[in-house]
Amino acid sequence: MTKKESSISAFLSPTPFVDSDSSRVRAFVARSLDGTRGLSETETAIRLFEAVRDRIRYNPFGIGTSEDEYRASRVAGIPSNYCVPKAILLTAALRAVGIPAAVGFADVRNHLNSPKLTDLMETDLFIYHGYVALWLEGRRFKVTPAFNTEMCERFGVRQLVFDGKSDALFHEFDTSSQRHMEYVNDRGWFADPPIGQLLQDFRVTYPKLWQSSIQRVQVQDAAFGGQ
Repeated sequence: MTKKESSISAFLSPTPFVDSDSSRVRAFVARSLDGTRGLSETETAIRLFEAVRDRIRYNPFGIGTSEDEYRASRVAGIPSNYCVPKAILLTAALRAVGIPAAVGFADVRNHLNSPKLTDLMETDLFIYHGYVALWLEGRRFKVTPAFNTEMCERFGVRQLVFDGKSDALFHEFDTSSQRHMEYVNDRGWFADPPIGQLLQDFRVTYPKLWQSSIQRVQVQDAAFGGQ
């Protein structure tokens, strides 16, 4: 095994947060691939990406404030979540079928935001935006399964499609050519995400959103599919 192969193999094993060997993750994979046979590795990765993207609605208001809320096995049973747990689940699902994957983080500036979310975040900078690094046929890709298709249509943002040939990250501009997402810092990717540090940084950076999440305040926002 070469050094490169050895490093990639580290992204195949289950970890405390990417618990790809759990029954809940494997059940999610089975549901996502139900009715399909003979899929290639790339086709399997695409199906899992689409399942995490669309079966779990994007909801940025109730961020997890405890480490346990970031385990893939727990995320698999929740109908809505935000980018970090969704990235962790996709990473676990990919590892469960033998595809190397890691949880990546980047700081992004979002120029399209709802007034309610802007009020809670008190900034347009999203730290630790979650994405997934995965390897197919010796090539590395970066994909973001965060925004479900319905929400993209509501915001007028191009749907993220992973075709197994190129990255699927947030677009810089929306469908009206207005600035949408600006990547300002890539924090790299991890076999097991540093959730403890992430929670500490969230608490300092987003005190209002953090308190709202601690109190389990139900925020209704039509922009994100609420009423």
